[in-house]
Amino acid sequence: MAISIVAFGTVQIHYAQPTQSYWVKQLIGLSIGLVAMLAIAFTDYRRLLNWAPLFYVFGLVLLIIVLVPGVGTRVNGQQAWIKVPGIGQFQPSEFVKVTTAMMLARYFGKNRAQALTVKEMIVGGLILACPIALILLEPDVGSVLTYMPILAVVLFLSAIRIRLVVATALLAVIMIPLTYWIGVKTNLVKRYQQERINVIYDPENADRRGIGYHTWQSILTVGEGGLFGSRSSAEHSQSSLKFLPEPHTDFIYAVTAETTGFVGCVMVLVAYAVLLSRLITGARRSSDRMGMLVIMAVVGGLTFQIFINIGMALGISPVIGVPLPLMSAGLASLIATFIAIGFAISVQLRRFVN
Repeated sequence: MAISIVAFGTVQIHYAQPTQSYWVKQLIGLSIGLVAMLAIAFTDYRRLLNWAPLFYVFGLVLLIIVLVPGVGTRVNGQQAWIKVPGIGQFQPSEFVKVTTAMMLARYFGKNRAQALTVKEMIVGGLILACPIALILLEPDVGSVLTYMPILAVVLFLSAIRIRLVVATALLAVIMIPLTYWIGVKTNLVKRYQQERINVIYDPENADRRGIGYHTWQSILTVGEGGLFGSRSSAEHSQSSLKFLPEPHTDFIYAVTAETTGFVGCVMVLVAYAVLLSRLITGARRSSDRMGMLVIMAVVGGLTFQIFINIGMALGISPVIGVPLPLMSAGLASLIATFIAIGFAISVQLRRFVN
């Protein structure tokens, strides 16, 4: 199913940017990803998780390297990429999601007879905080948000007390608006970030030539697709005419809506649902907690990214630069997702092994 999604996404990337070679790089990424997936699938995942601290530290080193002037590449105000000769740009933060999930699964994966302690939750928060702090220096707030569900899922499945879940939810309802208000008053939340949120609340009155341009053009592109897709030629589409920004990455779902319509968009959602359900099934069949946690951490991260990216395309969530897994152009995201799928296959293959 993952390969089918990538193949379909590659067609959409070519439609979005017919004069560029992004679709070729996507096929290269698919080849590398498949090799990595098979290598991990045929390796005992427990052996890999035993090496999780080493992989985790390696990921942190990559995040530090990307911040070094002259080494990291700055794009759109973010120094989040490293140039790889012959391939292009590589974003370490996508790869580090997997190493962070591995580290959390290893730490919380031990058999337990009681609920999580405060100390364990603090350690889990510190494991997540290290990569987040480095990513904020890039700065890439969008990537930081995609890390949050990983820890949330692991904690929820690690016997956390339900009263803590309820208390955290209530605290979030109170603190998120309060924190935002304080951020606005202290200018920690920049003006453009405020406008991105305001676009969602009141898109009709947003500046369609300024901060609301991305959202408005995406909505127009989605609407143009209708039920079965637009009849316009590729040369006269929203993306080809450069009206829709970043059509091959952030707004690939809008391009899908334009080319295949409502029917195609639903088919994409069904494909993701099938993929996620298979991953969840693999987690349920795991022979130990570590295998279950690493798969479910991946499921949490993928689900959040899918929701946010599609929300960006439909104008119901702020534009924060989160790619659509397996469909958006990007080697790092594609390879990291296949590595995660390789873990799920490894767990599935060893479900009867003690």
